[in-house]
Amino acid sequence: MSTTILPLFDKSLQTTAIWLEEIQSEIGPDRAFAWRVLSVVLQNLRDHLPLELTAHLGAQLPMIVRGTFYDKFDPTGLPKQEHGADDFLTSISDGLHGSRGVDPREAVHSVFGVLDRHLSRGQIDKVIRSLPRGIRAMWPETEAAD
Repeated sequence: MSTTILPLFDKSLQTTAIWLEEIQSEIGPDRAFAWRVLSVVLQNLRDHLPLELTAHLGAQLPMIVRGTFYDKFDPTGLPKQEHGADDFLTSISDGLHGSRGVDPREAVHSVFGVLDRHLSRGQIDKVIRSLPRGIRAMWPETEAAD
């Protein structure tokens, strides 16, 4: 029996819960904070992708996660042109400001790991190839290869 009004919502809730549990296993047991980390990292990732790839990536996300991915989305001036990992990590840190502390690199690694495990390999490869080198280097598989 469905716990929500539509099975589609149940599936999205289940998948989102799995993603949050994986993030929590790396950054701590606070589910609300895991959601914030997921949101901030995804939105910053989104802003560094070409628009067409943003749409393709968004389509693969669970419906609930897709909502936060597109929250406050303004494609004007995107993708962002800063290429360094430091700029990206500063944006993550700024987005998490006022919440419990976490190393922004750990936050990025955790979310990138979830995406890497749960989305299609082809989509992930396209995302990785399109990222500026400094951000690309933070992808878990890429770190291991370097």
